[in-house]
Amino acid sequence: MNTAVFTGLMIPFAGTALGSACVFLLRKGLGIKVQKALSGFASGVMVAASIWSLIIPAMEQSEGLGRWSFVPAFVGFWLGVLFLLLLDSLIPHLHLNAEKAEGPKARLKRTTMMVLAVTLHNIPEGMAVGVVYAGFLSGNAYITAGGALALSLGIAIQNFPEGAIVSMPLLAEGKSKGRAFLDGVLSGAVEPVGALLTIVAAGLIVPAMPYLLSFAAGAMLYVVVEELIPEMSSGEHSNVGVVMFALGFTLMMALDVALG
Repeated sequence: MNTAVFTGLMIPFAGTALGSACVFLLRKGLGIKVQKALSGFASGVMVAASIWSLIIPAMEQSEGLGRWSFVPAFVGFWLGVLFLLLLDSLIPHLHLNAEKAEGPKARLKRTTMMVLAVTLHNIPEGMAVGVVYAGFLSGNAYITAGGALALSLGIAIQNFPEGAIVSMPLLAEGKSKGRAFLDGVLSGAVEPVGALLTIVAAGLIVPAMPYLLSFAAGAMLYVVVEELIPEMSSGEHSNVGVVMFALGFTLMMALDVALG
């Protein structure tokens, strides 16, 4: 693996780590409006990344199928949604500001289930970065180094506030700053691991690349609709989440087009 690819895989993890470091800089927890803004921004980035970096390249790679070029993207997308639905039902986790945990009943601490929720969230992001870099390494003409870097940077940008969203509530739950920071960082560790595993898998089955790209897109959009948008719109009505969604979407769109 060359240095550029390794760096690309680690950039999103660095974003989570830097966001988690907010526990050392902020005395109080994140306000509700700030949490809504960050959730909206993350949603916008992930939706744009799913479209420009994953679904469109998946359909472009299937152009040889003619009018049926949508099939790999369609099938892969649904497999990604069902995969996250399965994980969502098998792993006990607690979303931000939620009172009741999801998944099977487990005697886990509230803070542990909060970390598991974000770890679950990060799995498709790591897969997305991994499959795009796998496509680049395979010499795929539809995936450039710039396009792969754009996705990596976009995920890192949305991971920064995500790291803060994880670590700050853990601090409020009574954990020390060091432990809250560490838990926040560990929640993002699944991303480079997932990316590496995806690269290995994609390298073995290059013809399945359109399915893998759209699989990651389906998994990411499941997270957006099931977790982030409800967090953005729950409670007192506020337009800040919508505005930040638009900002995240256009930023990721611009990155992909400019660097791709």
